[in-house]
Amino acid sequence: MRPVDLAREHGLSTQAIRNYEDAGILPAAERTVHGYRAYTPLHAQALRAFLALVPGHGHRTAASIMRAVNRGAVEDALRFIDESHGQLLGDRGVLRAVEAALGDLAPVPQERGETFIGPLAGRLGVRPATLRKWEKAGLVRPRRDPRTGYRVYSAADVRDVLLAHQLRRGGYLLEQIAPLIAQVRLAGGVVPLESALRDWRARLSARSRAMLAGAAALEAYLGCRPVSPGGGSGAAVRRCGPELL
Repeated sequence: MRPVDLAREHGLSTQAIRNYEDAGILPAAERTVHGYRAYTPLHAQALRAFLALVPGHGHRTAASIMRAVNRGAVEDALRFIDESHGQLLGDRGVLRAVEAALGDLAPVPQERGETFIGPLAGRLGVRPATLRKWEKAGLVRPRRDPRTGYRVYSAADVRDVLLAHQLRRGGYLLEQIAPLIAQVRLAGGVVPLESALRDWRARLSARSRAMLAGAAALEAYLGCRPVSPGGGSGAAVRRCGPELL
């Protein structure tokens, strides 16, 4: 098989195929007497596995998985996969925490104008040191007046402080509040966040399914490879024959 034969199935360029081989994503190809690369069905399956892994694990991790498999370090490849699943599980945990905290929030009035740390602390009945602690934890990010150095809280900053204050009174820890405030800030408010969370959940589900598809393709590729260093290429061809092309 030529580079173009592998590239055509996936709408890739022949240079991309050569780059993948040079990067170790595809196993090294033998060369013809004229120096041309000669690919096999094993390479075709390796390419399918890599492209199936990318949506769920990302390009960098997918490349690391394939390089590990191709050098015979399957345990390393499995560890990369486990770490990626762990990251996904962590993202799901953050999502659940944000959704739970969001359900405990009361409506926050729309703020206007700017204020300073003293008046804001007095409004909430807390010490200025508490607001500075929340700032250090990433819950709020007031700007500094360039002339005086005083903290200046915008309307959005006050909103974040009010939300944090609600959650602190509800028993949430700062490290539990920070992800929610970050998501509120990113979405531009609590109401837009509700829609953003639905999108976030859908993306996590899509990533989970992509990981399943990647696992199936990788398992097919592992089944194509010789089971031991002594396994010949003929065994690989029999298990990765034309029916898989």
